[in-house]
Amino acid sequence: MTAEFIVLLAVFLLVLMALAWPLGRFIARVASAGTVPGFGWAAGLERALYRLAGPAASGSHDWKAYALALIAFNAVGAMFVYGLQRVQAWLPLNPEGMANVSPDSSFNTAVSFVANTNWQGYSGEQTMSILTQMVGLAGQNFFSAATGIAVVFALVRGFAARSGGAIGNFWVDLTRSTLYVLLPLSLVLAVFLAAQGVVQSLGSHVDARLLEPVTYTLADAETRADTQVIPMGPVASQEAIKMLGTNGGGYFNANSAHPFENPNALTNFAQMVAILLIPAALCFTFGHMVGDIRQGWAVLGTMTLLFTIAALAAFAAEQQANPLLTPLGVDQVASSLQAGGNMEGKETRFGIAASSLFAVVTTAASCGAVNAMHDSFMPLGGMVPMVLMQFGEVIFGGVGSGLYGMLVFAILAVFIAGLMIGRTPEYLGKKIGAYEMKMAALVILVTPCLVLLGTALAVTSASGTVGVANPGAHGFSEILYAVTSAANNNGSAFAGLSANTPFYNGLLALAMWFGRFAVIVPVLAIAGSLAARQRLPATPGTLPTHGLMFVGMLAGVVVLVGVLNYVPALALGPVVEHLQLFGE
Repeated sequence: MTAEFIVLLAVFLLVLMALAWPLGRFIARVASAGTVPGFGWAAGLERALYRLAGPAASGSHDWKAYALALIAFNAVGAMFVYGLQRVQAWLPLNPEGMANVSPDSSFNTAVSFVANTNWQGYSGEQTMSILTQMVGLAGQNFFSAATGIAVVFALVRGFAARSGGAIGNFWVDLTRSTLYVLLPLSLVLAVFLAAQGVVQSLGSHVDARLLEPVTYTLADAETRADTQVIPMGPVASQEAIKMLGTNGGGYFNANSAHPFENPNALTNFAQMVAILLIPAALCFTFGHMVGDIRQGWAVLGTMTLLFTIAALAAFAAEQQANPLLTPLGVDQVASSLQAGGNMEGKETRFGIAASSLFAVVTTAASCGAVNAMHDSFMPLGGMVPMVLMQFGEVIFGGVGSGLYGMLVFAILAVFIAGLMIGRTPEYLGKKIGAYEMKMAALVILVTPCLVLLGTALAVTSASGTVGVANPGAHGFSEILYAVTSAANNNGSAFAGLSANTPFYNGLLALAMWFGRFAVIVPVLAIAGSLAARQRLPATPGTLPTHGLMFVGMLAGVVVLVGVLNYVPALALGPVVEHLQLFGE
């Protein structure tokens, strides 16, 4: 462990907490449906949108009406993004003349961006027009993130309610999350990124003259080129919401490893903070909304503890030299540039420390943006991002989804504690009954079923194995990582898998849709059930849920329940590869 990484991790966490604290309080004001000081312009726009919406934007929803509105909105969004890709060749803002996208790829991409996964089986700069990127994909970056925030608002209202079945209005929550939180933050970050050199343009490509001409062979004929085609586009604006909304879909195929998306160490640090900013802030929002900020600190403390352990593990794995490359002197060359270890697949401008931390940040959240090739990580280094996704991405997690996922684990933790002491479990004054536990079980079991069954289908079918570039344990890891990423709405990949095929586009789209909405619906059911229960005062026998003991219990439940289902699969993939690599 190097001092460089320890300092980077410490500064990152300090900056994150310093920014998340005031933002969490601000978001609590947004959730209250009252006026937000300093945002008069947004309030006028908000009222205008409600007038256009009519009766739908008034009154409160029970959980079924809330879920119906949410599913309908996202289904319409998926159809719109699908249709836009299918006709982009005939629409404006297509200076490169991009062709219409194939049906299976369009279907996969539409579901991906609506589900906040942003899995990309295509190369963005070679497939999508500027209009498709700006209106279709970036638009869903906002809406999918706002959907996650809306769901966590609904669940926290269920805990905070004294009694009654209403959990808020989905259309109001969606509108306010977008207007007051996502848009202003994205504007600030986009301006910062553009000032640092991230591209923001509506023009076509630029032909750059090379300092030295390049000769290459194409179709058995040598060609000499003295220019390079550099694609352009509105990158900074999409990059901002890509990070803040924990979306992850890059404008370029290389994602945040591309210098036009992430040009230097400062932008790299800012992007990491942006990924976890709203998920961390929502923990404080939770504390303010339930009237006990200690509850928010307990949840945030659990997330931070597990995150720190994962970051240390990933960096320790990447500090190891690859025994296959060491005889070639590759790692020794890398050591002269960075502090030793495995530099394969990493940008020298970031190095091992910043690349390892970025990998942990992006998979602890449901982001999926990458500044290094996860496929080139050491076996155990690549296993850390995989395990973080398999936790259900509740260690900070996605915008909204991380907190509501962690609160489901908190319900399970107090239920287990209640069984141990023979007392009816309570959380925040609400008794946890059989109905809540059934719904919590659904939330926890949906993604392991999707991941394990999807992986089994892929490795036992010719259509699934044909896209594997690496045989053996690593090839299995590539498939396991892909389905894990899809079902947990992350979007990153072990890119050795060729997944832009009808088989994988269909399989992963189904995993993304059900991994998102088959979790959200039971979460809303829990919210409705809790909202209808009386909130009871604490008694001497009530389990404290704000201290170190509860943090340890919650962390243990997340680790044991979240990853236990995946241990055999992990043993067949990264663990076996590690043993083979080091001859153990």
